[in-house]
Amino acid sequence: MEKLSNCPLCGSTPIRQIMHTKDYFYTGEEFNLYQCENCEVIFTNPRPEAGSLGKYYNTKNYLSHNTKNNGFTGRIYSLLRKKNIRYKYKLISHLTPKGQILDIGSGTGELLDYFKKEGWTTRGIEPNKKAREFAVKNYNLTIGDENELERQEENSFDVITLWHVLEHIPKANERIEKVKRLLKSNGLLVIALPNPTSFDAIHYGAYWAGYDVPRHLFHFTPQAFVNFSKARGLKIIKTKPLKFDAYYVSYLSEKYKQNHPALLRATIPAWRSNLMANKTGNYSSLIYFLKKETPTGY
Repeated sequence: MEKLSNCPLCGSTPIRQIMHTKDYFYTGEEFNLYQCENCEVIFTNPRPEAGSLGKYYNTKNYLSHNTKNNGFTGRIYSLLRKKNIRYKYKLISHLTPKGQILDIGSGTGELLDYFKKEGWTTRGIEPNKKAREFAVKNYNLTIGDENELERQEENSFDVITLWHVLEHIPKANERIEKVKRLLKSNGLLVIALPNPTSFDAIHYGAYWAGYDVPRHLFHFTPQAFVNFSKARGLKIIKTKPLKFDAYYVSYLSEKYKQNHPALLRATIPAWRSNLMANKTGNYSSLIYFLKKETPTGY
C-alpha cells in the first residue's frame, strides 16, 4: 500500500482524514478517506500500488467487466444499464449529432454498440482483457487496451466519454491531458462521477457504495471537480444527473450494511436523494459535459 502525505492531484500538503471505511464489495480491507484543503478533492489513503490494483477487480461480481451478469444484482445492473445507455445517447447526440466517439473504460461494449448502430464511428479503450474480447467478439467493435491511447491521432475525436472511470485512475491529471490532446478543438468531453455530497452518500456514510474503495481512488465533490476542470483547461458547459444510480448505489449500500430485504430498504433513501437533488442538483451521480479552454492551474 502507498501512504500519501500530500494531495495526488494538486500536490498540496494540508490534507485531513474525513472518514474510515472498508472494501465492503470484495476484500474487507480497511481504508481512510482524506480531503485536500486546497483543491478539495477526496482521495483514498492508503491506496494500492499501481501494480496491485488489478486484484481488486478480479471477481465475477464486478459487473462492468462481467460478460454474463448472472444473479439478481446482475439483472438489476443490466436493466439499468440499458435505460442509461439510451439516456446517455440522447444527451450526447443533442450536443453532437454525429461523429467519432472514443469511450474510455468501455467495459463489455454495450454503449459503443448502441452508438455504432446509430451511425457513429466508434472506438473503445478497456484494460480488462475478458471484457474487451467480449465486446470485440459480440459487437464487432474496435477496442484496445490502455496502450491504444498513445497510438491515437491528436484532435481526432468529436466526443470522448469516461463513464465512472476517472475516479479509478491513479494519475488522473496525466490521463486528462492525454484525453485533451485526442479531442477536437470544439470536441465534447463527457465525464460521469459519483457525488459524495448527495443525500444517499451522507445517509449511508462509510457504507456508501459510491466510495467503492480502493477501486475508487478519487471522490470528486461537484466543487472539487470544478476546481480540477479549471486547472486542467476544461470548462463545464452542462451537468446532468444519472437518477437510476441512486437506486443501485443505495441497494448495494443496504447490502453492505446487511439490511434485508436490501432492495426494499434502498427505495426510500434513493427516492429521497433524487427528490432533494431536484432542488440542490446534488444527485448520486452526475454527468459533466466539458469543452477545452485555457488552463488556470491550481
